[in-house]
Amino acid sequence: MFEKYVKLLKENSIKITSQRLDVLRYLDDRRTHPTAEQIYLDIKEKNPSLSKTTVYNSLDIFKEKGIIQSLTISGSELRYDFETKMHHHFFCTECGRIYDVDFKCPNVEKVRQRIRSEGHQVDETCGYSKGVCKLCLKKG
Repeated sequence: MFEKYVKLLKENSIKITSQRLDVLRYLDDRRTHPTAEQIYLDIKEKNPSLSKTTVYNSLDIFKEKGIIQSLTISGSELRYDFETKMHHHFFCTECGRIYDVDFKCPNVEKVRQRIRSEGHQVDETCGYSKGVCKLCLKKG
């Protein structure tokens, strides 16, 4: 059940703990771009000994190693995404959901290369749209 997460942690020289495995599985199972607080609250239901610090530290390590990415689409709160390949997002301003948009933008890599050629380091490239999702539109 956790084999792929154990492998991922080993490949990135990260100590394997049950809490880290739980966080990875949570993010992989729920592609909802949750906040650290939401991850903590949901996992804590099944694992009462889990600390908020453990969740935040795990997310920081995973982000540093490139296992996950963080998004700041919805203001200042960080959301976490298990999908690390370049993709875009749609943020619903009504319900706060963030949807993945599988769209290849031909200019993104050109822009990144240009920035690098000028001597800068690119840590994050974001592409997102904001609006009202179809579920909220149906609700009226």
